[in-house]
Amino acid sequence: MGALQSSPGRPEYSDLAEKTGFSFEQIGVLHKRFKQLSHNEETLRRDNFNEINDLALNPIRTQIIEAFFDRRNFHQNGEGKVQEIGFEEFVVVMSHFRPPSAHMTEEQRGKTRREKLRFLFNMHDTDNDGIITLEEYRHVVEELLSRSGTLEKETAKCIADAAMLEVASISVGHMEPDEFYEGITFEHFLKLLERFEIESKMTIRFLNMDTTTLCK
Repeated sequence: MGALQSSPGRPEYSDLAEKTGFSFEQIGVLHKRFKQLSHNEETLRRDNFNEINDLALNPIRTQIIEAFFDRRNFHQNGEGKVQEIGFEEFVVVMSHFRPPSAHMTEEQRGKTRREKLRFLFNMHDTDNDGIITLEEYRHVVEELLSRSGTLEKETAKCIADAAMLEVASISVGHMEPDEFYEGITFEHFLKLLERFEIESKMTIRFLNMDTTTLCK
């Protein structure tokens, strides 16, 4: 895998910094977390993530863990799952949870938003068929609303239910009688989430490290 042998902060890490947007200092922090999680091994396995208390209470814990082992999230146009990951893959996946920099251009911000939404879509498209179900879409909306900090969990759930029913009525209403509704494609997913500000909500905590701080 992409286990990196040199010490983070060295010029050898310029490619990784450019690919992810993290500074050398931030990569150094991530390297320490990686070593803690892996018990100083060169790779991480799924069971290493079971030690993270903050993830234990997350309603989409399984999807988050699987995202780290999904080749689609390595910026390499890959497919399928792997059994273990090196430090490079760990940092690349972590970059999806990094808030956008205040210095980004509108074009860069738009690209970052699309990448985050693709990552979020992949998390729920577990069979990699390019489609997520209405129920999976409901989970996405509920999770995003819950992270807003202004809504109670039950309120977020009710709004998510309504959003799912709205999509169902619109989608099925435009179908022919003999058509079968297969689900939501990524392009449809982009349009559905146009009104959601997701950039600052896709954050995660690892061993007391908050990804909202990992921004230049």
